[in-house]
Amino acid sequence: MDDVKQVIRDWLKQHQISEVEVLVPDLTGNARGKFIPAHQFLNDSLPKLPESILVQTVTGEYSDEHWEFVEPTDTDMLLKPDVSTLRVVPWAREPTAQIIHDCYNLKGDLHPLASRTILRKVLAAYSEAGLSPVVAPEVEFYLVARNLDSDYELEPPAGRSGRKETARLSYGIDAVAEFEDFVEDMYEFADAQELDVDTLIHENGAAQMEINFRHGDPLKLADQVFVFKRTVRETAHKHDMYATFMAKPMRIEPGSALHIHQSVLDVETGRNIFAKDDGSFTPALLSYIAGLQRYTPELISLYAPNVNSYRRLAPDISAPINLNWGFDNRTTAFRVPHSAPDHTRVENRFPGADANPYLAIAASLASGLLGMREQLTPTEPHAGTANEDDVEVARTLEEGLRNLRATPALCDLFGDLFLRAYTAVKLDEFEEFNRVISSWEREHLLLQV
Repeated sequence: MDDVKQVIRDWLKQHQISEVEVLVPDLTGNARGKFIPAHQFLNDSLPKLPESILVQTVTGEYSDEHWEFVEPTDTDMLLKPDVSTLRVVPWAREPTAQIIHDCYNLKGDLHPLASRTILRKVLAAYSEAGLSPVVAPEVEFYLVARNLDSDYELEPPAGRSGRKETARLSYGIDAVAEFEDFVEDMYEFADAQELDVDTLIHENGAAQMEINFRHGDPLKLADQVFVFKRTVRETAHKHDMYATFMAKPMRIEPGSALHIHQSVLDVETGRNIFAKDDGSFTPALLSYIAGLQRYTPELISLYAPNVNSYRRLAPDISAPINLNWGFDNRTTAFRVPHSAPDHTRVENRFPGADANPYLAIAASLASGLLGMREQLTPTEPHAGTANEDDVEVARTLEEGLRNLRATPALCDLFGDLFLRAYTAVKLDEFEEFNRVISSWEREHLLLQV
């Protein structure tokens, strides 16, 4: 720990940092933590936070079962900095650093309710098998006009032309140029934080963008998606807009996804285990896909964690609704793009942009690992339009949570305590949402039923 402190001390001095953001990803994938003066951060012992923040609902409430998951004394966690996440905060007024921390209990163990812990546990299982997974996330989001009244629907912001988008402009160059100032600042902030962002495209929705990350270590990429979401929101605020990662923010627009490309390397040889030298697929790839098919119905709530998420997973709006897979087929849930043998990978298209990146990546990798471990066999690849087939996944958050703890192997990987807590928190959110009477109900049911 002394060596870590010294690295941090030298970095803070080099960048003349006056304040440090101590960050912890919560259950939703948002940042919790503290602002600490740099000199105090270096001189004090490990920062602490109450463990209760790990299992709050998205509205900041606690489930009725809350005290079954944490100590009744609401004890503190110890926070240990991950020096690889040390970055500047480019939008801060004063020179500020941000560091993502791992959560530990007072016994010195990784806290079982922390999102980073869950991904670390899945990665440890890969390591024990002599394997190293690689991921490349693709993150979609919308720019929307500032909205101060939640009773009003969201609208696209005006671009530099002064007009709002109305057409479908997938891959539109000029459509991105409408928000050139935002894009330039976003890239500048990303560069300042050394985020491995790659391609930016305009997606199908009005003022909908997608950013691709270069492939790499799953934990580092989850950290980068976590930081990137903050970055995009801050950039949008600078330009008098909102950026939203809601899965389905507007009724007439398509949803936003967090697609996850994934491959697996043999640790000893460094070779991609999904393809042979001649480019043919290995049994490992097929079993990996079969694992995604087998376990997605149980883990769907980690890909679609909010009540709004299931508005995206609906027929005819460019999102998966069943468990089909195919070759370079974007209508399937699991797509194998055409690529060179060493780049052979599978893309999981289920996760929404609103997913916690640590949990979504952990769920996808865990499914593939179990598929390989159990030597499962996938269905035949789908050759047609998969979203014309029947719906095979949950359509509500409550339904998605029903079987989260059904498989002992998943309980072992994620920890039964975490899955119980996650279920309780998300069911509480579902019930709270279910108490809201919508305008549709008042319009169509008030006088007609």
